[in-house]
Amino acid sequence: MIHFYNQESKYDLAKRLVIRRWIEDVIRQEGYEAGEINYIFCSSEYHRQLNRDFLGHDYFTDVITFENRESRVEEGIVSGEVYIDVDTVHDNAPMYNALPINEMRRVLVHGALHLCGRKDKSPTAEKQMRRLENKYLKQLRERLL
Repeated sequence: MIHFYNQESKYDLAKRLVIRRWIEDVIRQEGYEAGEINYIFCSSEYHRQLNRDFLGHDYFTDVITFENRESRVEEGIVSGEVYIDVDTVHDNAPMYNALPINEMRRVLVHGALHLCGRKDKSPTAEKQMRRLENKYLKQLRERLL
């Protein structure tokens, strides 16, 4: 089951049910089933502290994904936590020529793709990640029409 929470944030995700079903479908299309997935919308400082504590990075970023890799590999079930820095997503939107809501949706699917084992650290992997994000965002847009 996919859940949405706030930690030091009051972000209100619009169309939660549609988004939840969309993420479940993305995961299915990637060859897995959705298990326990928590999306946590949080403040920049909370997110940065997570980045420091768990990844050793001292900078702001839009999303951090913690995957339960064993369940994905052994059982084909995707589980984990996706922490989203609401302010950084909002600040990044103009850089990508996007509305904040659309950038948030990109980050949501980005986290789901990481849970499915997709990477984005090399130029090739990053290009593949963007292609998949765009594919799945198009599917969401079609649902919202």
